[in-house]
Amino acid sequence: QVQLVESGGGSVQAGGSLRLSCAASGDTRANPYRGWFRQAPGKEREVVARINTSSGTTYYADSVKGRFTISQDNAKSTVYLEMNSLQPHDSATYYCAANNFVWNAWGYPRPRYWGQGTQVTVSS
Repeated sequence: QVQLVESGGGSVQAGGSLRLSCAASGDTRANPYRGWFRQAPGKEREVVARINTSSGTTYYADSVKGRFTISQDNAKSTVYLEMNSLQPHDSATYYCAANNFVWNAWGYPRPRYWGQGTQVTVSS
């Protein structure tokens, strides 16, 4: 019911910045909770940031708080993740997600809709 397409991943040096985009289509109004997860090889998928596109409220994992910013466009169809002060441990595949209900800091309930993922590599 919701299609998500990520873009903006790439390779950057430590201390650099990247901006990820997640374009949503379909029944977006029924799935106002949008956000980003990331998963590094051999590690569990973890919550990065979340936004309620209806209210604008945001949530950030402690590991990215103060460095990453999640936002949306005026039409609420695209969610962005601005990543600053990137470090090698931020390297992962980043996934956009959407759901009808809010998910907690551990990513539950699991979002119903996922993007294809975009790779972020931070070198030092």
